[in-house]
Amino acid sequence: MKDYIEERAVEIAQYIIENNATVRQTAKQYGISKSTVHKDVTERLLQINPSLASAARGVLDTNKSERHIRGGLATKEKYLHQH
Repeated sequence: MKDYIEERAVEIAQYIIENNATVRQTAKQYGISKSTVHKDVTERLLQINPSLASAARGVLDTNKSERHIRGGLATKEKYLHQH
């Protein structure tokens, strides 16, 4: 694996952990696709730094379990401002 890809995977994981960031937020921050963020954290990082991968995965799993709540709040906010 290329060095820059390994560095990016580690940097992405640290960003996710420090900012409690979602895959979308991370992808936007680094200018890469959501699938690249996901692949970096779930596959590539496991080979490089398993403990960091586990921590980042924990944050992503938490975000995933809460996303239906955020979506509902966003919809509620949208309709509150329309009237």
